[in-house]
Amino acid sequence: MYDELTAVDVKKMREEIDYRVQVLRPKLIADVQTARAFGDLSENFEYKCAKQEKNRNESRIRYLQRMVSTAKVISADSGDDTVGLFDKLVVFHEKLNREMTMRIVTTLRADAGKGLISKESPVGKALLGRKAGDRVHVKVSEDVQYDMVIRSIEKGEDDESLAIRRY
Repeated sequence: MYDELTAVDVKKMREEIDYRVQVLRPKLIADVQTARAFGDLSENFEYKCAKQEKNRNESRIRYLQRMVSTAKVISADSGDDTVGLFDKLVVFHEKLNREMTMRIVTTLRADAGKGLISKESPVGKALLGRKAGDRVHVKVSEDVQYDMVIRSIEKGEDDESLAIRRY
């Protein structure tokens, strides 16, 4: 299995791996050793916290390395008048009777609360490749379905302003 990511996604993950390995890991190891010196480990809260933080860092490193090694690098290019990755859209949600602004992004950068919609989500899949004025049917499940109308498309590009998700 692989994740479709852009070259910028992979670059950002490699940068985070480098930071975590070269800067954070030595600091966290030193924190564990310092806390261990406080005495009885069974009642040493500082040691337990330092160890947990070190383990979280190691887990994140493994996660990022796995993502980089299994990634399929894709292009963010799309037609001038069709919805593509990183495009900003204004859509009219017919069921809610309101306009919404969203941006289609890779799964790693998705944050629905901020209007960053994954290309793998039902909404993202329904919108990709469509044009302004198109009426799009979104099927989340058999019970949850709705229609959206694409009001406008503002072409975007894969810049480094969007952070990658924590997990």
